[in-house]
Amino acid sequence: MDATTKPLRIPPEMSIYAETHEIFDLVQLMVTNLLVDKPEDPLQYLIDYLKRDSLEVPRVMLLGPPASGKRTIARQLCEQTRAVHVTASSVLKEDTELARRTQQHGDQKQEIPSEQWIRLIQQRLSKTDCVQQGWVLEGIPRNRQEALLLQELGIAPDHVVVLEAPDAVLIHRSLGKRVDPVTGDVYHTTFRWPRDDEVGRRLVRGEVLSEEQAAARLLRYHREAHGLRRAYENRLAVVNADQHHDDVYAQVLTHVLRRPRSAAPHTPRVLLLGPPASGKSLLAERIAQKYDIVNVGCGQLLKAAAADQAETGELITPYLETREPVPDSTVLQILTQRLSRLDCTTRGWVLHGFPRNAEQAKKLQESKFIPSRVFFLEVMDAVALERVALRAVDSVTGERYHSLYKPAPSPEVQARLRQSPLDSEALVQARLNEYWDHMPALQAVYPDAVYISGEQDPHTVLESLESRLVGQLPKRLSSPEQW
Repeated sequence: MDATTKPLRIPPEMSIYAETHEIFDLVQLMVTNLLVDKPEDPLQYLIDYLKRDSLEVPRVMLLGPPASGKRTIARQLCEQTRAVHVTASSVLKEDTELARRTQQHGDQKQEIPSEQWIRLIQQRLSKTDCVQQGWVLEGIPRNRQEALLLQELGIAPDHVVVLEAPDAVLIHRSLGKRVDPVTGDVYHTTFRWPRDDEVGRRLVRGEVLSEEQAAARLLRYHREAHGLRRAYENRLAVVNADQHHDDVYAQVLTHVLRRPRSAAPHTPRVLLLGPPASGKSLLAERIAQKYDIVNVGCGQLLKAAAADQAETGELITPYLETREPVPDSTVLQILTQRLSRLDCTTRGWVLHGFPRNAEQAKKLQESKFIPSRVFFLEVMDAVALERVALRAVDSVTGERYHSLYKPAPSPEVQARLRQSPLDSEALVQARLNEYWDHMPALQAVYPDAVYISGEQDPHTVLESLESRLVGQLPKRLSSPEQW
């Protein structure tokens, strides 16, 4: 083969190193912060950014109807995460010309223009404390228009939490709401009374509302709620606020502590293991088609190599003709060459048919081809033998078909189907016994593997696998100290 046409190969260590050390996530995080904060000196900003104790800070929007408990939850979140608590009233108290002009609208009972209001929010979030500590926006934005204006400015939260409760509960809370004039903490005559008697004695009623006024506020909120949710539907969590306060806060905190899915590139490297006739080939084919990753079947790869006139092909042909196992070193050489090609490195791969035992698995890892997801398909022997009885091979193309799961596409193909000699009951049972003998050692090599029942219909198996395959798995931050 001419050197100029030789397939481009990329060392597997590159992508593994990048994912292990989260290089792609780091670059994405730096670029995102750069575009949001828009510093005058981008280079110095990035240098200072990398010197921070924590690169990831919370950016949370806490939304919900009046009396849903936003103030109390937001205060607790900020105490635990050290984020800056940003409210409409605190923004208006900023000592800036824009804040003073905006406050005048409120003093004159005029509606604040959305563009001016969002510029004021942007001005507050660009300050050093919000940039370095993160922020919790309470009740901001108020509608879809404000949300879109924030997005246009590059202000995007990592988490959006919406508190929900029945209107009757919210109206009852509004009527019993009490405020501590010293701390600003919110309490309730029925649901949340302070434990400290001194605090209880100094509580005052907040804004006095009639039941009709409280209902009117809820109506205004509901008119905007649907559009607001649509603006953040990809990062939204809804929490039932009609439960004990501690339970509400625990659910909100759980969501906020969950690291959002990253949009940074993560190349899928999927390994399918399982007994003969567990559906590995069919599942690999469907995964490859749906997600545009490379389907690498070891058996087909060896046949393709044998058909090639290269030295390796001539070496393995005798083994295939006599149905003797190809030496591991040869198989690994062919396999690693294929996995090193540009399409596998950039698009990812789904591998099946290898490894068959722990020794092969360890050799694959030593070659630096380490799967990011490993799945064991579980099938009973009786089911596997029944499936094999319904399986046949196209004598012209070598394509494998199944009368139930993958029928022949035409009568012409159906007429030339033949059962493979390798699919006799005795040979399949021998391969099943061999698989079960090696399975415990394989499980030890891949302790984090996921087990899926392969006895379900192929569509259900694919759905089960997809739920654990798509995107980078979110990491749970163990504590707020990681911020």
